Amino acid sequence: MDAILTELQNLNIGKVKQNEPLLNHTTIKIGGPADLFIEPSSVESLKKVMEVIKRTGMKWRAIGRGSNLLVSDNGIEGAVVKLGSGLDHLEINDTEITVGGGYSLVSLATSISKKGLSGLEFASGIPGSAGGAVYMNAGAHGSDISKILTKAHILFEDGTMEWLTNEEMEFSYRTSILQKKRPGIVIEAVFKLVQGDRAAIVAQMQKNKDYRKETQPWNFPCAGSIFRNPLPNYAGKLIEDAGLKGYSIGGAKISEMHGNFIVNAGNATAEDVISLIQYVKDTIFNLYQVKMETEVEIIGR
Repeated sequence: MDAILTELQNLNIGKVKQNEPLLNHTTIKIGGPADLFIEPSSVESLKKVMEVIKRTGMKWRAIGRGSNLLVSDNGIEGAVVKLGSGLDHLEINDTEITVGGGYSLVSLATSISKKGLSGLEFASGIPGSAGGAVYMNAGAHGSDISKILTKAHILFEDGTMEWLTNEEMEFSYRTSILQKKRPGIVIEAVFKLVQGDRAAIVAQMQKNKDYRKETQPWNFPCAGSIFRNPLPNYAGKLIEDAGLKGYSIGGAKISEMHGNFIVNAGNATAEDVISLIQYVKDTIFNLYQVKMETEVEIIGR
């Protein structure tokens, strides 16, 4: 491990740290250490990182801004590659934009709206990165990433990189080909937007932001929606109807504002959150015979 650390540091590819606590890199502020934590400074640096990882056979995992992510209290074995400030480029060509996987989705939606480009209004309050949003086909307010994506530049598990079209991404509800069928991460994405009325776009964005602030917890660390909606039902309503709002295990608590959010109410552990998730699953199945599936990704040792 020390030899790999030294090699990566000598390559001058960005930030490289050992035993970095991942609670510093998740929105719910939970997570043990990564053996190696790497934040490449560019796509070219990322390629060099992957060459070292591939050659040494080290286990690895990529993350974005850490939303929709729950990391084990025991951390992650091997390397964690964060797509952050080095992969947050943005190019605008008429109504087509190319954005780095590390770009904040909220910042992207805001900056694009000011250009009078429509199509990303739904993303105005979604935390996380552009790459993470493509990975899980993030959506809200009746729209999602699949409606605007032209193609995505993917880094696969074997270290190879390839552009996939919208069709090849095999999008469905909060899912893409990258989660199970062809595991990979989004380095860049190309979105096709439409020219619209700037004032109307900005107004819709603000309306969406206000709705999120009124209905979802913003004053506690959380990972976003915990469960997928078991359509035609909605996860939040089922949990609220079951009387589970405010229920807690350890430092993990079901939000008083929205049933589909678990917040870190104070020094919560991943084990607290996992236990609370299981309690919700059992309760909802016993009451309604509905199987709840997590939207949040649980990773680590």
